[in-house]
Amino acid sequence: MRRRPGIGGLQKAAATRDQYRLLGENVAKIRTDLMKEQLATFKSQLEEFARKHKNDIRKNPAFRAQFHEMCAKVGVDPLASNKGFWAELLGIGDFYYELGVQIIEVCMLTRSHNGGLISLQELCNHLRQRRKKDREAVTDDDCLRAISKLKVLGSGFEVITVGKKKLVRSVPTELNKDHNQILELAQGQGFVTVEEVHRRHSWTSGRVIDALETLLEEGLAMIDDGDKDGKRRYWFPCVSSVYASSGADT
Repeated sequence: MRRRPGIGGLQKAAATRDQYRLLGENVAKIRTDLMKEQLATFKSQLEEFARKHKNDIRKNPAFRAQFHEMCAKVGVDPLASNKGFWAELLGIGDFYYELGVQIIEVCMLTRSHNGGLISLQELCNHLRQRRKKDREAVTDDDCLRAISKLKVLGSGFEVITVGKKKLVRSVPTELNKDHNQILELAQGQGFVTVEEVHRRHSWTSGRVIDALETLLEEGLAMIDDGDKDGKRRYWFPCVSSVYASSGADT
């Protein structure tokens, strides 16, 4: 018959468990303290790096993107405050503030022909034309960071992905799945027809027309009845290279 451990044995086992628990806590604390120390060292080195390469960060978009990646790894957001250490050191807050203002201006100027939905590529092209004299190159990454800061204004700015394109929405328009599928289909030629949408998605004519009419009402589509085949074309400036190349020069 197996003997049960006595009181002394139970106490010894409990003491051993406590020792293991304390040892585990001490190891975890040492690791945490070490990580905090390494993080503080990394942040200090990051500040020194920023001082040394200040001009490169402002002028070189690839360098700027790498700097943002390093900041993200240590939990630093250079854009969190326009009055903080990073803003004073780099002026980087001013860079994105100015870029945000220009993004708003471009979206407002082009809204009459794209309904407030513009491709990220077209937006960046407009911004590069505007900023030529500043000699500060702008990348898609810069635009996305600036737009993310515009969200705090509650101004309806948002980046959405339709098919292979990123689109910047500057009006509070809600697009459903049907609308997104039509926009994705239009990326091929810049336009769609009722017959083409029906053939591609097997929707009823009523469903197709309802979705297209909504896009027309929102100002996202334009009608062209001048083709020889007599079929009405619904053009979408936000995904059409034709409209992008002939859009407002800003």
